[in-house]
Amino acid sequence: MKDGWGREINYMRISITDRCNLRCRYCMPDGIECVPRQNILSLEEIQAAAICAAGLGIRFLKVTGGEPLVRKDCCRLIRALKGVAGIQRVTLTTNGVLLEPVLEELKAGGIDGINISLDTLDRAAYERITGKDCLNQVLSAVEAAVKLHIPVKLNTVSLKLGEENWRKIAELARRLPVDVRFIELMPIGHGKDFPSIDHRLLLSELKKQYPGTEVERRFHGPGPAVYYRIPGFLGSIGFISAVHGKFCADCNRVRLTSQGFFKTCLCYEDGVDLRPILRKGLPVPEQGHFHWPEDRKPDDGELQTRLMEAMRKAILEKPGAHCFEHPGEITEAADMVSIGG
Repeated sequence: MKDGWGREINYMRISITDRCNLRCRYCMPDGIECVPRQNILSLEEIQAAAICAAGLGIRFLKVTGGEPLVRKDCCRLIRALKGVAGIQRVTLTTNGVLLEPVLEELKAGGIDGINISLDTLDRAAYERITGKDCLNQVLSAVEAAVKLHIPVKLNTVSLKLGEENWRKIAELARRLPVDVRFIELMPIGHGKDFPSIDHRLLLSELKKQYPGTEVERRFHGPGPAVYYRIPGFLGSIGFISAVHGKFCADCNRVRLTSQGFFKTCLCYEDGVDLRPILRKGLPVPEQGHFHWPEDRKPDDGELQTRLMEAMRKAILEKPGAHCFEHPGEITEAADMVSIGG
């Protein structure tokens, strides 16, 4: 489906929880007031939204959080999403701490790729950033995923930690067939307090450090990263430059939050709440998890009709561009962990 600006919308990021086992300084340093569990979508509700999205032309799904692996049915959800007609790729973004024990299950479920957040290879710096001493678990998970031949991308927020930091992370792509992606921190939530490295400068430094660096045209996924190949490297280096490399003209994505809000741009609060549609006529507990009725199917025709009407309208009204370069115009006040990373 095309939005009101003529862009093909084929990619949806699905947050399945607002909870996380780390406390990254630029995300949720002191934790957050998590929403009541009954407000979090059930596996079947997420599946219903994915079925509708596929009917609207969505072909690529990314499962995120919070930290998606703190949710015990995450692997089961991956398998269910892989079974949705029309969906071509299902991938996962994780901090990697809980990843290694479930890699075999994810592979069996058909996972098409895993993005692992990793901002530094310095153990002390990692603990300062995340609040936990878990670097070794993450690095072990990276190696294990590569051995299982699962495509891996390492997501590195471009924090100002010095040239040695980004260079060491980039070097992982020399010996491992992984994509190392540097990501400009967007001015949302706590991210406003952590200025990111300007990727124009980082790319210039990369080219000085590694002569012969060239743009790579190979398809790496439906996201906005621009990739580079360095001679002698097994993997590639990518840049996601939301602030200094605005890619709104080619934006192809929408988001579903863990509470069921269908969001069309990170910068604005626009979108539509799908939870009342998904739960119309159903009892919701005052506490604890919401349980989908066994006799109701995610592909129920009446439900899908209502979902499609709401989602289609939101896509047609998707903003033409973000305004991160003008912080005063941003209307989204929620933290990224509440929206979905």
